[in-house]
Amino acid sequence: MKQIFRSRLSFLGAMTSTFVLAGIGAASAETLESALARAYVNNPTLNAQRASVRATDENVGRAKAGYRPQVTATADAGRTFSDFETPSRGRIPNSNSIERLYPRGYGVQVDQSIFNGFRTVNSVRQAESSVLGSRETLTNEEQNTLFDAAQSYMNVLRDTAILDLQRNNVEVLDEQLRQTRDRFNVGEVTRTDVAQSESRLAAARSQVSLAEANLRTSVATYRRVVGVEPKQLAPGRPLDRLLAANLDATLKIALNEHPAIKAALHSVDVAELQVKIEEGALAPQLGVRGAVSERYDSQQTGDQSLNASIVAQLTVPIYDGGLAYASTRQAKETAGQRRLEADSIRDQVRAAVISSWGQLEAARAQIVAAQAQVEAAEVALNGVREEARVGQRTTLDVLNAQQELLNARVTLITAQRDRVVASYAVVQASGRLNSRAMGLAVNHYNAKTHFDQVKDAWFGLTTPDGR
Repeated sequence: MKQIFRSRLSFLGAMTSTFVLAGIGAASAETLESALARAYVNNPTLNAQRASVRATDENVGRAKAGYRPQVTATADAGRTFSDFETPSRGRIPNSNSIERLYPRGYGVQVDQSIFNGFRTVNSVRQAESSVLGSRETLTNEEQNTLFDAAQSYMNVLRDTAILDLQRNNVEVLDEQLRQTRDRFNVGEVTRTDVAQSESRLAAARSQVSLAEANLRTSVATYRRVVGVEPKQLAPGRPLDRLLAANLDATLKIALNEHPAIKAALHSVDVAELQVKIEEGALAPQLGVRGAVSERYDSQQTGDQSLNASIVAQLTVPIYDGGLAYASTRQAKETAGQRRLEADSIRDQVRAAVISSWGQLEAARAQIVAAQAQVEAAEVALNGVREEARVGQRTTLDVLNAQQELLNARVTLITAQRDRVVASYAVVQASGRLNSRAMGLAVNHYNAKTHFDQVKDAWFGLTTPDGR
């Protein structure tokens, strides 16, 4: 019995030590980097954010429409019937005339704004700031997606290893129960020892069920984030190469580079430009209108007229009921709100950096402690078994020692997972968790490409990708 227990427990120990260092998959297994690349390409949330950025790009073209002429064409055609009757006067008898006309015509009108209180200029600048902000939001979404993918990857590894430990623990306890019953039959132990072994076996089986449920949950999350089912997963390694030297350096990087902070600052710019746009409604408006039209049968049959005009129009707003004033005050309050939100996001980023850095240090320390705990628990279990063999320990002592060793190995697996995830969390909090910095083997999405294709487009209903 002692040899059986030792062989099984040595297998469990090997699994624990190789969870991160050697992995649980084959040579052709999926790597953490390849899973991140899949998430970068396939994740629907990230792709939806890219589409949102492309939609935001079109706001620049809409704002630039204020610089361009507005051209409209009109045409009309109809039929008129006139019956004229003149009453008699003295010797002049009454007369009656009937005229049927087919009036028709067409015209073209061109309106060009010359000055509108700089509203167009500020609208274009506002749209460009919105584009820059949407790009930073996209970068932040990319960070979140890559972190979720790394976390789900490590969760699958952790839960798979824990499930294997729990299943092998059931095998160990099942064998121990069989041996305990044999010893009970020959009078070496009591019925209490058998009941204790049965209780531990039942508890172990419930832990297997729980581990299976946790693994199914992790697999479902992996499928949602990465886009494929996890097959054979290779080891996951910490992202130490992108970590700064210390917490202060990480904070400095985060406050200068984090895309959420940059997006918030662009939102402040957008709100401040909205104030200028609203103030522009109080300025004079100057424009030019040119029109050309030609008409037929307008007065009598066969007539023709050509009309052309060009008119400069100046409009000076005097009072609009207070609408422009209220809109301006509202825009100023919104700008103040955006500034406060930017300060709040800075505080959130700072807190995230400090928290993730603390979790990283804790995970490092926990791995060292858990490794020592596993080694000590193995020594303790072997000693308890030897003492139980000569009658100095009870079956309960052996069961407790086995449970302590199992708990220590689960703790070590969890700490190894936390070490990897915490390194990704620190890089994410610093704002550098992106495909380019990580060197992922993907075609990196360039938001500027679409922007350059549409920013100066004067017409066209087809998107650059052919839709």
